[in-house]
Amino acid sequence: MHAVSNRQISEAAGQGNNAAACYHFGSRADLLRAIEARHRAAIDEIRLRKLAEITSTLQLRDWIGVLVYPLTEHLEALGTPTSYARFAAQAMADPTYRDVVVADALTSELMLKTVRGINRCLPERPKRVRLGRWMMATNLLMHTCAEIEGELADGSPSVSSSWSVIAEELITALVGLWEAPAARLDSAASTRPDRDVDSSITV
Repeated sequence: MHAVSNRQISEAAGQGNNAAACYHFGSRADLLRAIEARHRAAIDEIRLRKLAEITSTLQLRDWIGVLVYPLTEHLEALGTPTSYARFAAQAMADPTYRDVVVADALTSELMLKTVRGINRCLPERPKRVRLGRWMMATNLLMHTCAEIEGELADGSPSVSSSWSVIAEELITALVGLWEAPAARLDSAASTRPDRDVDSSITV
């Protein structure tokens, strides 16, 4: 994101004016926010359908599916090659862009509903443990998809060439991650205050 120039963006868009991106979108952050919003709309359509299918279930695997399937099905629909997963992984890892580009996606009504559904299915854990597991889950989901997307773009997938298979593997891994027992902490760490999980989770 930092390396690409406005000239390269304009050339890729077939625009002769090097300032075309700024003219149409404003700042670089505004351009990236527009990219995220376009993909999020498609992902939210899938998530809304998935939520409608499982509203009454308390099965952890079903709720994790609502987290995973919208992303993997969107990537499959985009075809190969695509770069959205790598874009999203970069945005999440970059403090310059995380809050301004990804914040809307992470706190959307559909995502929060998914977070709460997963939390209801989790074993009893301190909030600090759930928060840590959510951080791990977020990275596992986004960076795994980014790696697979890159391999598919290169034509050399090392794990699977099917997003449906990747989705099932991710769901299985995430179930194991969340159901794993909590590590024992020293007394100082155990006295730190917990933060509210629903409001702190960013996925």
